[in-house]
Amino acid sequence: MPRSHLLVLPAAVAVLALTACSPGGDPAEAAPDDPGAPGSTADAGYPLTLDNCGTEVTIDAAPQRVVTIKSSTAETMLALGLGDRIVGAAFLDGQVPEWLAADAEGTAVAEPFSDEVPGTEAVLELEPDLVYAGWESNVSAEGVGDRETLASLGVHSYVAPAACKDPEYMPNPLTFEDVWAEIREAGKIFDVTGKAEELVAEQRATLDAITPDERRLDALWYSSGSDIPYVGAGIGAPQMILDAVGLTNVAGDVEDTWTPMAWEEIVDADPDVVVLVDAAWNSAEDKIARLEENPATASLSAVQAERYLVVPFPASEAGVRNADAARDLSEQLAGIDVDD
Repeated sequence: MPRSHLLVLPAAVAVLALTACSPGGDPAEAAPDDPGAPGSTADAGYPLTLDNCGTEVTIDAAPQRVVTIKSSTAETMLALGLGDRIVGAAFLDGQVPEWLAADAEGTAVAEPFSDEVPGTEAVLELEPDLVYAGWESNVSAEGVGDRETLASLGVHSYVAPAACKDPEYMPNPLTFEDVWAEIREAGKIFDVTGKAEELVAEQRATLDAITPDERRLDALWYSSGSDIPYVGAGIGAPQMILDAVGLTNVAGDVEDTWTPMAWEEIVDADPDVVVLVDAAWNSAEDKIARLEENPATASLSAVQAERYLVVPFPASEAGVRNADAARDLSEQLAGIDVDD
């Protein structure tokens, strides 16, 4: 998806950013003096210092004005009951799931201020005290601004840990425990640790209820692309979800989250099922048409038998939707017959 360019910061914008610490935008004002009250610094153990993708972030009080970039971060906030703290949501990958629809009503998530990664000026106009990014590239010169610049303007940044790119921080492979660790860390940041533990318990129960398929089937996780398809590889959310449902990833030996894979390789692998990532810009229907119209892929056994599983794009990235995605794929897979 396109990235918006970084706008040059005029002096007025810098002044605007500093107003995040003025009355009406001061997170400390929202933190009661009562040490036992929600949001109090005494209750949460602030200041809270985190090593986030190699960047040290120190948070003095629970953030009250948050800009989210990507669906994964907006949905984490909603799932933790923090929709009222989102002052702007951008670069969403699709509609929120039904179980979060009521939480999204009336919040900034219901009316995103940008369909792509916003520029620095657009973000600062919202006077945030934190930018919560789904990708590390979101907080760069090509995105909302690099983390050092944001910090100098009084705006903290936090990147979903599953999206860290430095090998020292990148989960390898990503596990559900990693996903839940982010939920718990977000709970600490926003002083909702109890809600975070409840959410993790619910997701663990969802995952534990899945009975992995025992037919030893293999699968292609088809994310995007036409001339060269982009598929789920061996260490990211696609692999984690496939493992949970009992499917073997035909690209599982690639040490990456996603990877290009030649059609010839896919034909040679001849997967038993194809997982189609459904996105507004590249729907599952479009992918089926592409597979059936291509003479090479039309011969795949999964295509001829229409053995397709579908997952929404926002559920294909690390976040609060992964457990439900695994359950849904497991239910779809149970309804598929594969001849021996």
